[in-house]
Amino acid sequence: MTIRHLKIFITVAECGSMNTAAKELFLSQPTISQAIRELEEHYDTRLFDRLSRRLHITPAGQELLNNAYSVVAQFNQLERNMEKGQQKDMIRIGSTITIGSCLISNVLNDFDRLVPETETYTFIGNTHMIEEKLLKSELDIALVEGEIHHPDLVMIPGIRDFLVLGCAQNHPFADRSEIHVKELEGQKFVMREQGSGTRALFDRFIKCHNLNIRTSWEATCPDAFRNAILYNQCLAVVSVRLLERDIRSRQIRIFNPHTNELERYFSLVYHKDKVFTPAMNAVRDIIAHYRQPDWLSNVPVGTLNE
Repeated sequence: MTIRHLKIFITVAECGSMNTAAKELFLSQPTISQAIRELEEHYDTRLFDRLSRRLHITPAGQELLNNAYSVVAQFNQLERNMEKGQQKDMIRIGSTITIGSCLISNVLNDFDRLVPETETYTFIGNTHMIEEKLLKSELDIALVEGEIHHPDLVMIPGIRDFLVLGCAQNHPFADRSEIHVKELEGQKFVMREQGSGTRALFDRFIKCHNLNIRTSWEATCPDAFRNAILYNQCLAVVSVRLLERDIRSRQIRIFNPHTNELERYFSLVYHKDKVFTPAMNAVRDIIAHYRQPDWLSNVPVGTLNE
């Protein structure tokens, strides 16, 4: 069994077809078939079921795939480290969209000051995307606002955050000091996409209070969220950090739930088999210094009550 076998196996598993994998790897289909056959013989187990002209990975195949991602990533890192002229270490940091919009730039600036000899690569996506990249060893560490459930990933709460209800200053709610949850019934909302930690937390809130809201917008882009609130009379439930500029300029009015239902933490996540490097330790130390926003005491905040 070689790294080449594992790379072919990963491609076949992701494509679900030996023919498609052959085209992607610029190899013949018999070559692909032979590599998979040799792996199955080596481990004395079936890696794929062949059903309806498509491959379906078996439980044994899934176990191999989970480990193959890590082994191939380590091999690729070894190759990069041994290349002539390699001057700097690199850390690959993931961030979910909310954190990427309001915090990650500050974290990276702090990192550059503390560990200037290490280069950084940053990927921004929703919680589901970050989870997939951590499992495939395409990221070393990540900051997420959602919950991670995969048993191979370790999640450490780090930065306290909470969601607020936001509306434009010309919305009928804006001149109120108190909104009741049932008044959200039938209101227009801009929502995050499925797979987002923010969406998951607000969906639980909606279900808990048996609300029927109108999803008028669904967006990943923070600017699209802002525009839907400011110019399209939409309400939104998002991280208070995401709307800081507009809250402080009094363009967006916010209401803070009187319970802790919409509180959460931005968490540090990494693979359980990942060996912590000095760079990863530096990221962990940096986020320990980020606390609740101190500017909230200077702006009017309404209350979202039962």
